[in-house]
Amino acid sequence: MAKSELKTASVLAFERKLANSDALLYAGNWTDRNDPTAWQPIGIQSKDVRGTISNRLKNPIANDPAKLDAEIQKPNLQRVDIAALPFDANTLCVRFSLRVLGNLATPSACNDPAYQAALAKTINDYADSHGFGELAARYAANLANGRFLWRNRVGAEAVEVRITQLVNQQAAASWVFDGLAISTREFAAPTGDLATLADIIKQGLQGSHFVLLQVEAFVHLGAGQEVFPSQELVLDNGRDSTKSKYLYHVRDVAALHSQKVGNALRTVDTWYPGAEEQGPIAVEPYGSVTNRGTAYRQPKEKQDFYTLLDNWVLKQQAPDPAQQHYVIATLIRGGVFGEKAD
Repeated sequence: MAKSELKTASVLAFERKLANSDALLYAGNWTDRNDPTAWQPIGIQSKDVRGTISNRLKNPIANDPAKLDAEIQKPNLQRVDIAALPFDANTLCVRFSLRVLGNLATPSACNDPAYQAALAKTINDYADSHGFGELAARYAANLANGRFLWRNRVGAEAVEVRITQLVNQQAAASWVFDGLAISTREFAAPTGDLATLADIIKQGLQGSHFVLLQVEAFVHLGAGQEVFPSQELVLDNGRDSTKSKYLYHVRDVAALHSQKVGNALRTVDTWYPGAEEQGPIAVEPYGSVTNRGTAYRQPKEKQDFYTLLDNWVLKQQAPDPAQQHYVIATLIRGGVFGEKAD
C-alpha cells in the first residue's frame, strides 16, 4: 500500500502495560516495619462539623457590614468522610501490586491490518533503536520515590519503599529505597538497586519475562495524623445526600484508586513545552493536567500524541528521540486512539 493510502484505523485500542491494583492503607508503628502482623487496616469514619462561611461573597454582601455579619452567622454544616492513624500508631503503610506487560506492538483492537502492520513496525523500530530503558528507569524512580503516595507523602518525616519481585508467588528479589532521597522533579540515570529494578521493568515491557511486583511504602507521619485515601466521585443520588465527601475503601479498608496510583507511575513526561518550569506530568495525549486546567501539548504546536503518532506512522516522519519516548509511553498508558469520522 502506498504511503498516501495509509490511514489511521477507526478502531484502535491498547491495554495498559503497567497494570497496578488498588492500594490499601494500613496503620502501625515505624519500628514494626519488619513485622507484617503488626499492621491494622485503616477504616473510613464520618465526621459532622459546623464550619464557617469562608467562600468569596458577592460585592453587595461583602461591602455591607450588616449583610456580611448576617451571612457569616449562618452555620456551614458539613458531613464528611475522614481517615486517620490511630493514636497508638505513627506510620502509614500503603500496599499494592504491579504487573508489567509486554507485547506493546500488538494493540488489543485494530480494524485495519495495513495500519496495524505499519504501527507494529514503528514500535519495533523504536524498541530496536532505544529499547525501553529510558521509560523503565522513570517508572522505577516513581516507585522508589513513593510518588504514588500523593498527599500522604507531603511533610512526612521518613518514607521507606519496599519492592519485591514475585515468581510463583515467592519472593525472587527485593529492594528497599529511601523515598525522600529520590527526586520527584528530575530523572537521573539509575544506579545500584534502582538500576536493577529498572532493568526488571524493562524486561517486562519487552515481554522477555513475566514481571509481578509487590510494593509496600511506609510513611512516618505521627500518631493520630490524618491520611488521604482517594475521594469518590458521586455520580448518582443513591448515597446519603447530606454527606459532601466520600472516601474510597475496599471491604472497609481505606484505599487509593488504581487509576490514581497509575497516574503517579506514568508521571514521566518531561518532554513537553515548559517542562523545565513545571516538572514532570502524567503521560496524556494532550498533556492535560486537570488541577491546573491546562493542556501542555497543544495540537496547534504539533506536540500532542495524535499529531506525533500520525506523522511517525503514516508519513514516516520520526519525531526526535524525546518525543518518541513520549509516544511510546502513551501507548504503554493504554487507551482508545482510533480516528473518528468527521
